[in-house]
Parts: sequence; structure tokens; C-alpha cells
Amino acid sequence: MNQQNYFIEKQYIGRDYMRSAIRLIMAAFCFAAYVYERDRDNTIDLYLIAGFGIIGVSIILNFLIQYKTVIQNNSIILDGLWTSKKVKIDLNSIVKVRKDQYSNFFFNNPVYNLHKNGTIRFYASGKDAIVLTDRDGLEYYIGTQRPNEMYLVIMEEIKNKQK
Repeated sequence: MNQQNYFIEKQYIGRDYMRSAIRLIMAAFCFAAYVYERDRDNTIDLYLIAGFGIIGVSIILNFLIQYKTVIQNNSIILDGLWTSKKVKIDLNSIVKVRKDQYSNFFFNNPVYNLHKNGTIRFYASGKDAIVLTDRDGLEYYIGTQRPNEMYLVIMEEIKNKQK
């Protein structure tokens, strides 16, 4: 069998712009409280430690993969964090593919294999998603940073299977 990967994308937990901005604002408040505190006692150092801790956690989260999307051999494979089960979506059962906005909300929580209202959601960051509908009417929302490329690869895979 041909094991060539046609599309690979890694979604990282810490690369969501809104959440990164929130963490940096919290760190800035900690540093501001450290600088402008009038009473210098032993507890004031906690602001400095908390600020550097928030920045350290933010840096670590930038390298922590939430899930990896691989399109190969007429299937989409979503592999999550350590304890997450690997999800394989067979493109033979897909009847409709479309690009869509993941959500209308300004803040979205990262999710992996979330079953909600007849949909299965995979999301780490960004606002774009590919929506796959299978024969049973179940929709898969797959968040992606490269929606056009992923859409074209999926459509090409579906077209190739029909030949």
C-alpha cells in the first residue's frame, strides 16, 4: 500500500492569539504590581515569580501539540495528545465537504473529539474549519490554519476514489 502523506498539519495549544494575549496581559499585571508595590516585604516577590511563571507556561504551550491532522490513503487521521485516542475518518463515507467558520464566538476553547449536537469537533486555534458530512448526517468540524489547502486535498482524494 502507498503510505504517502498528502497533507499534514499540527495544531498547537498555545498558538491561539487570544489566549496568548490574555496570558501576556496577566503577566504584565503581575510585573506592574511588583514594580509599583509600596511595601517591599517577602510577599511582593510572588508577583515577580507569578509573572515569570505565566510567561514560562506560555512558552511551553507554544510547543505542545494538541492534535495532528494527516490525510493519506483516502482517510483523515486525527491524532491527539498522549491519552487521546486516534480518530480515523474514512473519506468513502463522506458525502459533503465545505469550508466554514468554526464558530461565531470570539473565544473558543480548544477541543479534541467533542461530541455536541450531532457534530464532532476538533479545534485548537484560528477561525476556519472544514466540515465533513457523512452518510448518516454526522458532521465533523475540523479546525485548521490552512483551510484552502486541506479542502483541495480532501476533494482530490474523494475525486480519486470515484475513478
